[in-house]
Amino acid sequence: MSIKIGLVGNPNSGKTTLFNNLTGSMQYVGNWPGVTVEKKEGRLKNFKDAIVVDLPGIYSLSPYTLEEVVSRNFIINEKPDVIINIVDATNLERNLYLTTQVIELGIPVIIALNMIDIVEKKGDIFNIEKLKEITGCEVVEVSALKGKGTNEVAKKAIEVATKNDNCNRLFKFTDKVESIINGIEDLVKDTVPNDKLRFTAIKLLEKDEKIDVDLTNQTKLIIEDIVKKTEKDFDDDTESIITNERYSYIENIVKTLYLKKSIVKISISDKIDKVATNRWAAIPIFLVVMFLIYFLAVSTLGAMGTEWVNTVLFGEWIPDLAEKGLTAINSASWLNSLIIDGIIGGVGSVLGFLPQMAILFLLLALLEDVGYLSRIAFILDKVFRKFGLSGKSFIPMMIGTGCSIPGIMASRTIENENDRRITIMTTSFIPCGAKLPIIALVAGAMFNDSAIIAFSAYLLGITAVLISGIILKKFKAFRGKESPFIMELPSYHVPNFKNIAMHTWERIKSFVIKAGTIIFAAAVIIWFASNFSWSLRMVQMDESILASIGKIIQYIFVPLGFGDWKSAVATILGLVAKENVVNAFGILYNIGDVSQAGQEIWNVLPYTALSAYSFLVFNLLCAPCIAAIAAIKREIGSSKWMWITIGFQTALAYVLAITIYQMGLLFGGTFTVYTIPAMLLFVGLIYFIVRPTNKRIRLNEGVNNV
Repeated sequence: MSIKIGLVGNPNSGKTTLFNNLTGSMQYVGNWPGVTVEKKEGRLKNFKDAIVVDLPGIYSLSPYTLEEVVSRNFIINEKPDVIINIVDATNLERNLYLTTQVIELGIPVIIALNMIDIVEKKGDIFNIEKLKEITGCEVVEVSALKGKGTNEVAKKAIEVATKNDNCNRLFKFTDKVESIINGIEDLVKDTVPNDKLRFTAIKLLEKDEKIDVDLTNQTKLIIEDIVKKTEKDFDDDTESIITNERYSYIENIVKTLYLKKSIVKISISDKIDKVATNRWAAIPIFLVVMFLIYFLAVSTLGAMGTEWVNTVLFGEWIPDLAEKGLTAINSASWLNSLIIDGIIGGVGSVLGFLPQMAILFLLLALLEDVGYLSRIAFILDKVFRKFGLSGKSFIPMMIGTGCSIPGIMASRTIENENDRRITIMTTSFIPCGAKLPIIALVAGAMFNDSAIIAFSAYLLGITAVLISGIILKKFKAFRGKESPFIMELPSYHVPNFKNIAMHTWERIKSFVIKAGTIIFAAAVIIWFASNFSWSLRMVQMDESILASIGKIIQYIFVPLGFGDWKSAVATILGLVAKENVVNAFGILYNIGDVSQAGQEIWNVLPYTALSAYSFLVFNLLCAPCIAAIAAIKREIGSSKWMWITIGFQTALAYVLAITIYQMGLLFGGTFTVYTIPAMLLFVGLIYFIVRPTNKRIRLNEGVNNV
């Protein structure tokens, strides 16, 4: 018999860690039908017929974000056989709010009381039996981080699902509110199944627009009258009334469940936060942390790994082995060129940067696991708000350091539609893993493996985000009421290296698969287009298809300092996949191994340090790869806004790149025909940043809001 288990809990409650413990390596990732929210499923390690579905972390079943909609729809429509509700024992009041709603759904529930080891370490006392009595649910003490209680949770879930044993207690509100709920239940009991009756009645009372129930017009009018009367009697809206009722109930029962030790000690986590989130020290600490990450990933450990992979693995071993094999079978010269120069030279030039990417992914996963990344969002909230963004915007951007696509998708956690749209439009400014080879190549080639240059790429991305926030918020389409920033900060804890390894491996695997498919195909196409003419004759590269295209578009980039056709082609091919920029260099210059120092390429390029940095700026900030553009279209929900996003990103990239290059030349004493246009573009950018919001539009908005 197949059993479906839903894993439900607040963000930072340890849900993902428990999911990894329950399923081990038997996980698979997809998307929910009809939406692009990531869907994680896995089979229980010791019970292969049981599937665990890791639902998005939510605070409530009142859906405001797409995650909450997905979680509620899954529970109501798919109706899992049992729900494992992860409850953070150190933050009981907040977590039980979701528990009160989950139990109302009429589905068997297991409460996994997580982080119980922290409670015990503090010397606090938790009455497990009392919680069982109050909820009527099975309660299991768990430490997901340490693997404690995992097997017991799995066994209890199978047992409860097999017996279809519902929790037999419901959280009760005050008599007056219960009477109102009972009245609505009587009105809809002939339409709604009995196990969903209470949940539906409460949602109707809350005026939940997403509750799906078929009612007659007369019944709807009666319920509307009940809602109006209730709001008048309580002098509050019904959603707030129910929220207050839940918290009042929870506050009362927590007193009977949790006994804190009389001596209150400042936790280690709080002590760290006194420094890490300090008003003055927080931002400098964050910058130092990010600099160290790029220093280790690009300039030291990562550089050594990349140097070996490029110069030895893809520079000697693989090409020599391929050449010997091809010689042995007496293959045609064009096939030798395709395999060695095209495939190995192209794909190898990208995979050569895998050690740097692995270290970057590993260090970011470490920061996330210990609890520091959520602090960064909290720290940057005040900064971001001054530039028209929310601190929540940083979370998609940090996720986007691995790949822009999940970063763009993560924007759905932002409730405010205007903030969400700006975040979608700006997330890909932050350097993703695919852009790291470009950063590493420029830093290694022209700046002697400079960690500062690599780190500046990250700061450049944040600067572009902040500039964009200021500019876009000046337009009516992006203005609106600010939504409050609410986020729980998990306690710092010792990292779980298994989880970090799994998270890092997932990102590396995704990159390698991309290299083996998209970049492989691109390498073949680039080789063909650079070796054949339009008449399909094998020719010199300067007479090839690629050269003819590049020579047309190269003039666009002349003011930016890299107006040769090969650089132009590499930049355009970056729209397919950003890794193709380095991939194209490897093929166009017939370099099988692009070393970290990059001299094989840069020695034959008409680049200075200034033009190389301009090349870096434009390729980091211009429109992202095709896959990320598709994600933008899905998330923003409009082809029109997708094209606006592409145009805005590319225009900003061009303005910044031409300003950096032309002003750099001017400071060096060189005045060109493009100096004045660059100045005018820069002045235009400053104008859009500092221009005041149109007062008439603001007045109209105020009237509309009233």
